[in-house]
Amino acid sequence: MKFGILVFPGSNCDRDVATVTSGILRQPTRLIWHTETDISDCDTIVVPGGFSYGDYLRCGAIARFAPVMRSLQEHAAKGKYIIGICNGFQILTESGLLPGALVRNRDLHFICDRVPLRVERNDLIFTEKYQQQQIIALPIAHGEGCYFANADTLKELEDQNQIVFRYCDAIGNITDESNPNGSLANIAGICNKQGNVLGMMPHPERAVEGILGGTDGKALFAGLLEGLGGSLVNA
Repeated sequence: MKFGILVFPGSNCDRDVATVTSGILRQPTRLIWHTETDISDCDTIVVPGGFSYGDYLRCGAIARFAPVMRSLQEHAAKGKYIIGICNGFQILTESGLLPGALVRNRDLHFICDRVPLRVERNDLIFTEKYQQQQIIALPIAHGEGCYFANADTLKELEDQNQIVFRYCDAIGNITDESNPNGSLANIAGICNKQGNVLGMMPHPERAVEGILGGTDGKALFAGLLEGLGGSLVNA
């Protein structure tokens, strides 16, 4: 399988993702500049973290108009897979690929930490390597990671089982104290109704090698690879 990683002016996690997909999973990987329009050669697209276009207007608000985004919409409509991480999650909400919005953190401070998450569903290609209700730990690094949606949208997310990850405490309790940024319903990641588009604020690509402090993010990429019939390529 082949990964495509979108690159906007201001992206800074694109190489982190490529280190995982190309360096660790040893899969064909292409960095896709924001002005490109043909992404048809890629099976999965990753929209990485960073500060697309400097976040000068609002996180992801300018990136939604990039030429590559129309192709990303078509990619999703075909049922192909998309992962938006941090700024990528913000871009997916701004472009309408996922509902809701990411706004300023509750305490108005940038947060850089490693936090526990609860896996709410493991029937997605992204989460099939986890156990349902499993507690994992992933890094976060954001200033505008507070997930917000109106009451009707939140109800729909709950009813349609679109909440994939929630912030929790070390034993899986969903509490205000375990919510680092004020996200409604402790939401850390959601998917679309079809289950082929995932957005999350925590960084799984930063938790793939033990030397970085944890490997809980590796299962997400490994599940995706296995689910699409890929296999590790020998070095």
